This record gives sequence, C-alpha cells and structure tokens, in this order.
Amino acid sequence: ILDKLQEYGAKATFFVVGSRVSKYADIIKREADMGMEIGNHSWSHANLSKLSASAVNLQKTQTDDAVRQITGKNTTLVRPPYGSKNQTVSDVFNLPVILWSVDTLDWKTRSVKSTVDNVMRNAKDGDIVLMHDIYEESANAAAELIPKLIDEGYELVTVSEMAAARGGLKNAQVYSSIRK
Repeated sequence: ILDKLQEYGAKATFFVVGSRVSKYADIIKREADMGMEIGNHSWSHANLSKLSASAVNLQKTQTDDAVRQITGKNTTLVRPPYGSKNQTVSDVFNLPVILWSVDTLDWKTRSVKSTVDNVMRNAKDGDIVLMHDIYEESANAAAELIPKLIDEGYELVTVSEMAAARGGLKNAQVYSSIRK
C-alpha cells in the first residue's frame, strides 16, 4: 500500500491498534516519514463504549505512547473499533472521532474485486473509505484502487488534510465524511 501511495503521490490515514505497533514499527515509521497520518484505534481493539472512563483512557494512552515512541508524535484522531462510541469515548479521547462513509466490508469478503467494486461504485467527494490493511486482499485492492481513483479525478489525502481544506476538525465531534 505504501509503495503504491508513494508511486502516485497519494496519502492516507492509518488507524493503528496499539498492541500491534511494536510488531509493525518499521511500517509505522515509514508511514510517518512519508507524511501519512496515524490515528488511534485503541490498544486492544476493545469495544470502547462498553468500558469505564479509566479503561478508555488506558486504551488511548497506551496506544499514544507506542506511536510516540516510533514517530515522536501523538495521534490526533481516533477511530473507535466497530465504530462504537459514546460520550465517555468522546470525552476521554477529546480528539475528532473518525468513522466512515464507505464501508468496503473487506474484513468480511476478503475479496479484491468486491472491495474495488464497492469503492468505485460508492465513493464520492469527501468520503472516508474504511479498509483494513492487515489483509493481503485489502492491500491488493488498495493497490488497484489508488490509480483508479486518481484516474477518476480524486485526490487521495489524509483525513486531516481533507478537513483542513474544508474548515477543519473539532475535538469530540464525529465525522463519517468531510463535505464542502
């Protein structure tokens, strides 16, 4: 995915599970060095809306600590696992909460064709596309989608870059897309 993004001068936001950060430290460092955005996806992929405020805080801080050790920066966005959020999650993270407007269901189908078709059929300006880079089929779909979307006239940017061009993000606010 990173090679294809680099080849096309494109960007993306990667939401990371903190407990996996050290295993993929080289990739996360490369993402950061390439100007990709790294967001917080909790420490253990827990359903955050079912946790106490102190448990949510631990999920946040452990992930931020792991990312900061590699990149030197804290995360500035959160994507709660399963899209499951409540006021406690918003209050504890106090970051923009990023969901999605196009769910590829790549985790379920594990199909390059299905993922590519879903995105090409449904993506519109300002959409946030949900994909999971842990599956080979999803990575292959991304490698196919990046040039296709660019050929269709899309500019692939990080969530924060898209938001900055459209008025910015607010902490504790939920975003599924970022429209003009």
